[in-house]
Amino acid sequence: MSELQGRTVAFLVAAEGIEQVELTGPWQAVQEAGGTPQLLSPEKGSVQAFNHLDKADTFEVDVAVGDADVASYDALVLPGGVANPDALRTDEDAVAFVREFVASGKLVAAICHAPWTLAEAGVLEGRTLTSWPSLQTDLRNAGATWVDEEVVVDGNLVTSRKPDDIPAFNAKIAELLAG
Repeated sequence: MSELQGRTVAFLVAAEGIEQVELTGPWQAVQEAGGTPQLLSPEKGSVQAFNHLDKADTFEVDVAVGDADVASYDALVLPGGVANPDALRTDEDAVAFVREFVASGKLVAAICHAPWTLAEAGVLEGRTLTSWPSLQTDLRNAGATWVDEEVVVDGNLVTSRKPDDIPAFNAKIAELLAG
C-alpha cells in the first residue's frame, strides 16, 4: 500500500495538550500508506501528548512552525485535545501557517477541538465542518455552518468530531491525498 509515496504531511501541535490518539492514529495511517509525516510545533524539542486528562507519550518536533514552508508539504493535519488548539491559536506563526495552508488549496484535516485554530486563522467563513460539539457556537460565530457528522469535506477542508471518528477521518485523508 503506497498510495501516498512521496507525500509529506505536516502535523501541527502545541507544546502540550495534544490528544495522543488524534496524533498517532492519522500519523500511522500516513506512514502505512507510504507517506512521510512531520511534526511541527511552535518550538523545537518535544511535545507532551495526553490521553484525555492524563499525560501520555512525548514526541520529538521535526520543524518549528516558524521555520516551516507550506510548499514543503502536501497536507496539514491538526490533531485535537482541548489545550492543544487553544495554545496554537495564540501563536502567531502557527496561525499564519494554518491560514497560508488553507489558502494554498492543499488538504487541511482537523479533528475534535482543532477547528479552534482554523477559526483563529479566519478561514471558516462560508465553510461547512464538524468538531467536538462544544465548539459549534465558536465555529458558527467564525462564519461556518456546523454539522454533527462523522467526517465532513468542504473543498480542501476535512473535519471530524472525536477519537471514535478517526478511522473515517484517516480514510478520507488518504482518499483525498491519493486522488
